Amino acid sequence: MINPAVDNRKYLDPEIISKLDNMSLRARLVVEGFIIGLHKSPYHGFSVEFAEHRPYIPGDEIKHIDWKLYGRVDRYYIKQFEEETNLKSYILLDKSGSMGYKSGNITKLAYASYLSAALGYLMLKQQDAVSLTMFDSEVRFYLPPFAKKSHLNLVLSALESILPGEETDIAPLLHEMAEKIRKRGLIILISDLLDEPDKVINALKHFRHKRHEVILFQILDPQEMKFSFNRQTRFVDIETKNELVTEPWHIQKAYQRTVNNFIENYKLQCRANNIDYVLLTTDKSLDLALTGYLNKRTRIG
Repeated sequence: MINPAVDNRKYLDPEIISKLDNMSLRARLVVEGFIIGLHKSPYHGFSVEFAEHRPYIPGDEIKHIDWKLYGRVDRYYIKQFEEETNLKSYILLDKSGSMGYKSGNITKLAYASYLSAALGYLMLKQQDAVSLTMFDSEVRFYLPPFAKKSHLNLVLSALESILPGEETDIAPLLHEMAEKIRKRGLIILISDLLDEPDKVINALKHFRHKRHEVILFQILDPQEMKFSFNRQTRFVDIETKNELVTEPWHIQKAYQRTVNNFIENYKLQCRANNIDYVLLTTDKSLDLALTGYLNKRTRIG
């Protein structure tokens, strides 16, 4: 149960959440902070108690009625079984080398792991089944979708120990997962998307062809957008180790223009293919991402 009197919205700040001891605590406090914020948002109908019952519907088997609860509230409710689920959600988390970049205290991968943990916590509390896949040039970790409470521990444990991996190769992995996931569900890709956009979009279209819903979270570091370095700098590609020494102000405007075009292309392509797109930087509050998810979940029903 979440106590509205305790305002945990400060834990939506990635800097604050990074100082907590473990992923389980991070996930819980991020979600609690998010839900406290919902009390002052348009989502008044969103369940904040995560009840394990649902109202009785004519046709339900009488043996599943919770008679003890009926004695207290004088209404019929059906007990939710652990295997019951509303939706299968697949979190696809990019752990390639480029996700290890940071200009401040939070790497893109750390931010992505906090987001993944909070999403998993929120989904499982809502009786949705959650799957977690972590990949770089190939799949490094996979958990099939389950809605059991014990499944959350496996998701959080995997995220707790995540480290940046090898080079990015998003598209083949997405095609592989699109063929692997048979039943229609919600695909959540969390990545910096530093790969060939056309190939990535074609792979996401593969999910849409299979009638999956798709939401894309692009995670970038603020410096990857601003490029506000003020002295001669050596830039090293985290994945290929290629180096470039330059005076950043010489190329800042051209760089910013290229990055803006890169982002706009993803936005346009996603819109054209009915894919939800959310741009995030590692200094932004996590409720922006959770609101993006909630928008999607509400539309799916």
